[in-house]
Amino acid sequence: MRAMADHAHDPRLQRRLIDSFYTEAMLLADEARHYFDEGGRAEREALAPMERVAFSCESLKVTTRLMHVIAWLLTQRAVAAGELPPTQALDPARRLGDAPVSEPEMVARFPAQARGVIAGSIDLYRRVALLDAAHAGEAPVLSPARSMLDRLATAF
Repeated sequence: MRAMADHAHDPRLQRRLIDSFYTEAMLLADEARHYFDEGGRAEREALAPMERVAFSCESLKVTTRLMHVIAWLLTQRAVAAGELPPTQALDPARRLGDAPVSEPEMVARFPAQARGVIAGSIDLYRRVALLDAAHAGEAPVLSPARSMLDRLATAF
């Protein structure tokens, strides 16, 4: 994460990273739409009634996560294109919106493809949230492994 924060202001790297995330988000949004609207219909119908309701809720959670990500990425593209001052991108209304939380116990009951789409949206949101925090100058949350490596490096 530290490397991401260090390079967060390199315009070329920034643009490539934003474009990469944007492509991933659009592909995942298309996959989610196709699966939840069409492909997963038979799988949804095979679920128990409460699981069908949860499945529908998860569809909305995936959509919400992806729309927050796409909106944030479009804001970053506007900054890169000079259409929006960087300071306006830090306005709370333009920051990454909060993501709904999925219930792992319920998600585990869903078909494999549904679990994959849900996991993909959670992972993409998590990675974009790290970039959003880096842009805002917020201290990134380091992984325990990275924290230990940093402590070892300073000890010797």
